[in-house]
Amino acid sequence: MVSAICPNCHILLVEATTNSFTNLAAADDYAASQASWISNSWSGGESSGELSLDSHYNKAGKVFTFASGDSGFGAQYPATSPFVGAVGGTSLTKASNSRGWTESAWSGAGSGCSAFEAQPSWQHTVTNITAVCSNRAEADISAIGDPNTGVSGWLVFGGTSVATPIIASVYGLANNAGTVGGNASSLYSHTSSFFDVTSGSNGSCAGAMCNATTGWDGPTGLGTPNGSGGF
Repeated sequence: MVSAICPNCHILLVEATTNSFTNLAAADDYAASQASWISNSWSGGESSGELSLDSHYNKAGKVFTFASGDSGFGAQYPATSPFVGAVGGTSLTKASNSRGWTESAWSGAGSGCSAFEAQPSWQHTVTNITAVCSNRAEADISAIGDPNTGVSGWLVFGGTSVATPIIASVYGLANNAGTVGGNASSLYSHTSSFFDVTSGSNGSCAGAMCNATTGWDGPTGLGTPNGSGGF
């Protein structure tokens, strides 16, 4: 996904010793010592212990993107950390409109309201968020995730594990990690630079947490990139 979106980006694969949160966070520490944009296609359930892990992602000039999960509504960490960009997913189909495509929220895209993470200041003014969540809400941004309409090459792939490196690569194209800092706040200042996704859902919860709508919504966040201007 990275080489497709950002052909000139250099790719470093970092593997953790095990899939424990502690070891994965240590792998992210190493990745951040080597790169400015760190893509993570993994997530897990929340717990109060996650607060002690947040410092691994609070690094000036480093952008972490995290998958929101592929099981629909339900908060996932580290996507709920206020120091990362949480990436949701869409279904993408060809259309005869001027863009040539239509998008809807992918039913598997993760979304949720954190049980432990405080709501960052850059979400306080988003009416769709404050109406459904008083803490950190996910997702922030999205890209193609539905494996039934997924990106094609030798094989067709999907999931927010595809969407997340796509978004990390757009950050790479923008090439301003040192300016935007290590969280998703800059995205909320550039909403006109995204394709708003207004149809589809990922669960049965009420309001924008599960249902795509005008502006922010849980499954797709602020929408999908229209170039790198929003980053």
